[in-house]
Order: sequence, then C-alpha cells, then structure tokens
Amino acid sequence: MLGLPDDIRAFLFDLDGVLTQTAKVHAAAWKDTFDAFLRAEAARTGGPFVPFDAVAEYDAYVDGRPRLDGTRAFLRSRGIDLPEGTPDDPPNSRTVQGISRAKNDTVLRMIREQGVQPYEGSVAYVHRMRAAGLPGAVVSSSANCRDVLRAAGIEDLFEVIVDGQVAKAEGLPGKPAPDTYLYAARALGVEPAHAAVFEDALAGVASGRAGGFGAVVGVNRTGQAAELRRDGATVVVEDLSELLGAGEEAGAGEGEGDSA
Repeated sequence: MLGLPDDIRAFLFDLDGVLTQTAKVHAAAWKDTFDAFLRAEAARTGGPFVPFDAVAEYDAYVDGRPRLDGTRAFLRSRGIDLPEGTPDDPPNSRTVQGISRAKNDTVLRMIREQGVQPYEGSVAYVHRMRAAGLPGAVVSSSANCRDVLRAAGIEDLFEVIVDGQVAKAEGLPGKPAPDTYLYAARALGVEPAHAAVFEDALAGVASGRAGGFGAVVGVNRTGQAAELRRDGATVVVEDLSELLGAGEEAGAGEGEGDSA
C-alpha cells in the first residue's frame, strides 16, 4: 500500500526537499551568505571572487548537514581556515559562527517573505501512512524545523520530531552520521531494519545507509538519481506520490516545485 516492503513499520522523513519546498530557499540563502563572504575575502586579499555554486557546491558540502558543519565543509573545500567563534558573533563576522548566523537570518527572512509550501505528493503519502496506523517522524538538521512544519500546516502529522535543537541537546552528530535517524527510530520503538528513511540530500541517504535501515528512499528533486543510489538510496522516486497506488498518484503530484 505504501510502496515499500511489508516489514517496514515506521517512516522517517527529512524536512527540506522531502516534505516542504524549502530546500531551494536554503540553497538561495547559502548562496547569498557565501557570496557576500567571498566578495569580502576577495577584496581583503586581492584574489578573485569565485561565487558559490548553488547546485554543485550546495549538494556536495551543505545540503542535509547541520548548519555549522555545512559552513565548515564549504570553507574547507575552498582552503579557507577561519576561527570557530561563538554563537554570539554578529552575522557575517569572519568566523564559522558568524557566517552560519548570517545564513540562518537570511533563510528565516526568506521564509517569512515567501511562506512555506509542502509537497502535495508527500502530504498525500503521510496521510496514507497515518490511515494505515503507522508512525512517522521528521528528522531534520534544521533548528527551525518545528516553525517550518507549523507554517506548512503539517506539524501534527508526526509523532516524533528530531531537529537541530534535539540533536544539540542529545549530543547527536549530524548527517551523514546515522545518529539522528537512529534516535527517531528508538523514539518510535522500531528497529532500524523495520524503518524507512526518506531523503533528498546525498548526506541524508548516506545517513540512512550507515544506520542499516530497511529502506532508504531517495527523492530526486534536482536530477541526481545516480548519486542518490550511489550514496545509499535503495529506491529513487521523483515524488512520494509514485509510491502510492495509481489512483492516488494521478491526483497527488500536481504543482510540485523543485528543491535542492
């Protein structure tokens, strides 16, 4: 009924790009933040300004990762070594914390201005899951996860939410480590072998593979099906409506946007 093996008893969903059309907002916010930093670095050093690639570099270094980890990974890829700083650093300070804070401020502004739209095919899938009496969780690196779910009107569809704040409080390393997904499975009382992970990010499907989950569904929003399979997806779909029956699929996939 849900397009996965019969022994799957719990469903663990990433947020941005799987449930909500906010991954593209995150990609735009990262580009805005990193380009501002890179321009300032070019002016400071006299070197060339090479803008952030919101597709290739976003996928490789920041998509699906906790914000600070994404900042560190991108800077490392460019050979830039900055001090860590503190959470009190003002936005755009020349520290990992300052750049990360600027990105968070930017994405929150964009969400306020643009609102949050869920993917209709994903919402239809979650409603089918609930109708079958099966539990679900949201597992996101975002510290703003609950706000986004609430803005999209889908917060009450999930029994468990494991977000960036939970990960920090529990000392859980972020994706591609499997710890946040394993924590969600335990909270639902299900062994990983009987749980499915739904991810659009390469770091996320790698997390699902590392955790030994019974199914890892890669949601191909940006034309990276081969990479999703390479990094751990056992199933790849363009939209979760594909996993539903033909009648449901025909009505659930209209109007989907992209993500990142």
